[in-house]
Amino acid sequence: MINNSQTLVIKLGTSVLTGGSLCLNQARIVELVRQCALQYEKGHQIVIVTSGAITAGRAHLGYPTLPETIASKQLLAAVGQSHLIQLWERLFSIYDIHIGQMLLTRADIEDRERFLNARDTLQALLDNRIIPVINENDAVATAEIKVGDNDNLSALVAILADADKLLLLTDIDGLYTADPRHNPNAQLITEVHDINDELRCIAGDSVSGLGTGGMTTKLQAAGIAGRAGIEVIIAAGDKPNVIANVLEGQQVGTKFHCLKTPMENRKRWIFGAPLAGEIVVDEGAALAIQQKGGSLLPKGIKKISGNFSRGDVVRILNLLGNDLAHGVTHYNSDALRLIAGHHSQEINQILGYEYGAVAVHRDDMIVSK
Repeated sequence: MINNSQTLVIKLGTSVLTGGSLCLNQARIVELVRQCALQYEKGHQIVIVTSGAITAGRAHLGYPTLPETIASKQLLAAVGQSHLIQLWERLFSIYDIHIGQMLLTRADIEDRERFLNARDTLQALLDNRIIPVINENDAVATAEIKVGDNDNLSALVAILADADKLLLLTDIDGLYTADPRHNPNAQLITEVHDINDELRCIAGDSVSGLGTGGMTTKLQAAGIAGRAGIEVIIAAGDKPNVIANVLEGQQVGTKFHCLKTPMENRKRWIFGAPLAGEIVVDEGAALAIQQKGGSLLPKGIKKISGNFSRGDVVRILNLLGNDLAHGVTHYNSDALRLIAGHHSQEINQILGYEYGAVAVHRDDMIVSK
């Protein structure tokens, strides 16, 4: 085994698993399993985030005509999930490798305790040389608790796994300056150090008609993982030895460099939490948050939007509506409306209780770039 083993999360989109067809392409999946097994034997830790449950269910049922409803998709996912995991299990068993299935929803990541439980389960699988195979639990997930796409799910899984790299395998070579399917002059962007508005404009939607994610969601995933100190690569799933090349640091697809000073582990779960409301702050508070490393005090609050509880994650905006930070609030929305604009020493007098001097503590806050 190699000494410098790495943890690699591999996200496999539906277009990769099907090869552009209407069903899972077993020959394509066999090749991906072979690549994973080779790196596993070298001592690397592999985590797979797989799409394809709905596609597998639709194929198993003979491509039925169903109404375009959430229930229909959940039906197909419920049928297909077992077939999908059996396929992974059967193919990895060729190499005497055990796999373990994890089905996640946003609710498993947004809550701190459930986040830690999911992280412990994932780490236990890796410690015992079992490859986790992860998918969103589409059979039970509602719109409110869905991550929504496996690109962003894979970024959250990479955080759970404390991964070194996240590999997003798709049906094109990476991020281009334009859509290479329609523009012959499109150039591959090989390295990205900063995800800016120009890149977001370049990102296009999926055209396969099979998946739920396009290049936009891959940029979102790269941003989430990159800020957690995880390098992200977007590459074509049909490239020979793509997994080995990524682990060896070769130039493959589009590489998104990570922050050299990633956020603390205890903050990472905030990325998975839904935003329960918004807090608009004055110029002084905005300056303190973005440039001075300060917490948000009640004095700097100008407006509260939404109804949220103590411990929820909220968005903090400046007076122009720009996103400053996301953080865990120490007070519910009703309490914050009462103490907004007041000094911290007045909290107990106004509310009759207090949970500390700050509305959102710096240690529970992720500041936007």
